[in-house]
Amino acid sequence: MKVELIDVDGHNFPNLPLMKISAYHKTKGDSVRWHNPLTAWTDPPDRVYMSKVFTFTPEYEYPINAAEIIKGGTGYNYPNGGEPLPEEIEHIYPDYGLYGITNTAYGFLTRGCPRNCDFCIVGKKEGLCSRKVADLREFWKDQKEIKLLDPNILAAREHKELLEQLASSGAWVDFTQGLDARLLTEENIEIIKRIKLKMVHFAWDNIADEKLIVPKLQLFKEKTGIDKRKCTVYVLTNFNSTLQEDLHRIYKIRDLGMAPFVMVYEKQTAPKEIKDLQRWVNNRIIWYSTEKFEDYSGDTKTRRQGK
Repeated sequence: MKVELIDVDGHNFPNLPLMKISAYHKTKGDSVRWHNPLTAWTDPPDRVYMSKVFTFTPEYEYPINAAEIIKGGTGYNYPNGGEPLPEEIEHIYPDYGLYGITNTAYGFLTRGCPRNCDFCIVGKKEGLCSRKVADLREFWKDQKEIKLLDPNILAAREHKELLEQLASSGAWVDFTQGLDARLLTEENIEIIKRIKLKMVHFAWDNIADEKLIVPKLQLFKEKTGIDKRKCTVYVLTNFNSTLQEDLHRIYKIRDLGMAPFVMVYEKQTAPKEIKDLQRWVNNRIIWYSTEKFEDYSGDTKTRRQGK
C-alpha cells in the first residue's frame, strides 16, 4: 500500500498520531511519505491520512487525489476529538524519523483531567479521570530529551510511579503542558527534584485560585530552588478575567521568581490591550527591560525607536 500523510497544522510541532500511523504502516511493509499534491496526480496514493490538532487551522488548500482519505484530530472533530487511534497504532513506538527527530522523545504517560475547565477540551475528549496509558519505554528509547504531553499527570493515581520512571531515565524532561500546582505535595516534589528538568510549566488560569496555587508555587520554589530560567507559569487571558486581574497574576508570578507566559483564549477575538499584554510578557527582551505594563504600549515602543 502507498500511504501519504498531511500535517494540516504545519510542521512547527511534530504530530504524534501521524508518527504512530507511519510506524504502523512501515511495519506492514507499506511505503509512507508526506503527501505531495503535484506528484499525487501522476502517482496517486492508496490512502491519505490528514491530521489537524487546532480548530483555527485553515483546511488543506489543495485537492487530494487518493483512493481513500482519512481525517482525524481535534481540529476536525471538536469538541469530542473523534475516534481514538486503534490500540495497535496507539501503543506503537513513534516514527520520529518522519520529522527528522533524532534525540527527543514525545508522548503521553497519562490521559484525561478531572478539572473540566470550560476553556479546555481535555475533559470532553479524554475523560474526567487522569489515568495511566503507557510506560515511558513505549515512546522513549534513551533519547537525551523527553517532551511530555500529559494534561494532568499529578492527578493520576499512578503519578509517583510515572515520575520515578522519568527520574530514572536520566533524560532531560520538559513538562510541556504543565503540572497542576494545586496537587503538589512535599512527597511528589521530592521525586520531581530527581528529574533532570529542562523546563517545568504550571498554570494559573483563574484569579479565584490564588490561595490554592500561590502557596504551592512557593513550596515548589522553596524545595527545588528552581526559578524563572526553568519554571514558567501560564496565565490565561481573554477568558473571564479583567486586565487588572491578569496583571495581578503576572506580577505575583514575577514576585515568586518564576516566569509568566500569557496565553490568549480565542486570540482572534481579543482586544488590542490583551494582545499587547501577551507581547510585553512573552517577548523576554521587552519583559526584562520594561517593569510595568503601563510603561509599555505601541506609542512608547515607537518613541523608544525614535520614530
